[in-house]
Amino acid sequence: MALLNTAPLPVKLRIEDYLLLDASGAFEAYRKTELIDGEIYFMNAQHRPHARIKSRLFRVMAAALDKLGLGLEAMVEGSVAMPPDGAPEPDIVVTSEPEGDGLIPLASVRLIVEISDTTLAFDTKRKTALYARNHVPEYWIVDVKGATIHQMWGPETVGYAQSRAVAFGERIEAVTVAGLVVERAGQ
Repeated sequence: MALLNTAPLPVKLRIEDYLLLDASGAFEAYRKTELIDGEIYFMNAQHRPHARIKSRLFRVMAAALDKLGLGLEAMVEGSVAMPPDGAPEPDIVVTSEPEGDGLIPLASVRLIVEISDTTLAFDTKRKTALYARNHVPEYWIVDVKGATIHQMWGPETVGYAQSRAVAFGERIEAVTVAGLVVERAGQ
C-alpha cells in the first residue's frame, strides 16, 4: 500500500490571484509587493544610494535608447508578467511594448536591471533563476556596496551562460540591445 503525503503543502499564487488580491487592497499596508514563483514579497523602502543610482542609470539608458531609435523604452518599476506565477517589479525594464494596460508582456522584455543595496543575495539567487528560467535575454545587477554591475546574458534553465563584472565608472555595453551603451556605469 502506497503512503499518502500528509505534510502540508504551500499554495502558490498565480498572477491572476495576485492581481485580484492587489486590486482588492489586500497589500495596501505593505506599499509595494511583487510575486516571485507564486510567493508574495514585500519590497523595502528605497534609500538614497539605491534611488540615486536607479534614477541616473534610467536617465542615461532612456536617452541612449531614444537616440538608437529601435522602438525600445526603459521603464522604471514596471511589473513584468511571467506566467503562471511571477510578477516581479524590476528597477528598470527595457521593453518593446511600453504602451497598453496590465503588466509588461514577458516577450517584449529585452533587458532587466535590479539595483541591489540590501537585496544582493535575493537578486543574485532567486531573481537570477527566475529571469533566466523565463528567458529574459539580459540581466544586470547593480551592486551598490560592491560598486560593480554584474551583467548576464544567454539564459539557461537555472542561470545565465555568460557574465561579466563591470566596475562603476567604466563603460558597459548591452549584449542583447545593439548600440545600448552606458559610458560611466553606476555613477
